[in-house]
Amino acid sequence: MKITWYGTASLLIEYAKDRILIDPFLTLKGAENHPSLLSYIKEDSILITHGHIDHLSSVPKIMKNSDATVYCSETPAHTLEKRGIDGDQLVLVRPGDSLLFGQIRVKVLQGRHIKFDKDLIKNTLFNPGIFRHFFNFLFLCGNHLRYKEAQETLAYQIEAGGKIILVLGSLALDAQTEYPKYVDMLVLPYQGASDLITPALSIIKQIEPRTVLLDHFDNAFPPLSAQIDTKPLKKALTEHFPELPVVKPTAGKTVTLL
Repeated sequence: MKITWYGTASLLIEYAKDRILIDPFLTLKGAENHPSLLSYIKEDSILITHGHIDHLSSVPKIMKNSDATVYCSETPAHTLEKRGIDGDQLVLVRPGDSLLFGQIRVKVLQGRHIKFDKDLIKNTLFNPGIFRHFFNFLFLCGNHLRYKEAQETLAYQIEAGGKIILVLGSLALDAQTEYPKYVDMLVLPYQGASDLITPALSIIKQIEPRTVLLDHFDNAFPPLSAQIDTKPLKKALTEHFPELPVVKPTAGKTVTLL
């Protein structure tokens, strides 16, 4: 399998001629990475992990230039219908569902969203970057309530060619869900709380993946996002899981899972 990270939580998964796109997002002005719309409109199948603005808000623009089918839970489906997306282009998925895209099989799992803690909220709202990216701030605040997560965050177990990738929608697991262990790659979203190392270590301890690929660590929608320093995580992982390879991808560059 091949994995291409475009920034934020946007991922393209490929195997042979089959391709699925996850959480495509066109980053805002001032962002660290700037994926092109052309990177997204050629894909036929789009999977959404949850309905937050940085996972869903670019989909209507993509769909204007694409005949893709979007697979998502109920709340983001309602959001997209309100944004003018035809219901015929939407497929509702629930934990336990199994999807097949050519030779790529996807199992839908219940996920959980990381909780935004008080320190993170305070530091975000009293961020001097708000003045530098004021129009972004207005857009994000004005649209926040339109893009609800509604406790519907999903995870995707993706299998092809004898390999398994577990893609999390946020840095948390559902306590009642049995997740696959020893997956070949765990995609770990690394943003959303003041303390990221503790939940990351807990997830890795539970899953015991063979490889970790980080995403969502970039500054994609300033001023309410930030570039996360991943060096402390890598140091902690070296201490607790010294044999575990950790990949910090470069936007637009493909990683091959052999």
